[in-house]
Amino acid sequence: MTGEAVTIAAILVLAVGTYAFRLAGPLLHGRVELSARVRQLLSTAAAVLLVALAATAALTEAQGFAHWARPAGVLAGGVLAWRRAPFVVVVIAAAATTALLRFAGVP
Repeated sequence: MTGEAVTIAAILVLAVGTYAFRLAGPLLHGRVELSARVRQLLSTAAAVLLVALAATAALTEAQGFAHWARPAGVLAGGVLAWRRAPFVVVVIAAAATTALLRFAGVP
């Protein structure tokens, strides 16, 4: 197989797998009953994965530390989100914090 054929095959396999995951929910809805403990663990696991993704995106850039402006912006946005500020306010405050710090010379 050529490189292009391998790429197309990989895309098709991922597309079928994604569709199967999306289809599994409605098909198994009435057949599988999860205990309250499992539901709680899944909810906690989703939150942990989201925090890990946010931390990775906020703290790293090109396999290294992203310097201080980006984490400070993410922290400002996180605090506002935690305080239940409107989404637009959270995004603008995070971007403004990062931009102002970079403008002030903080990398």
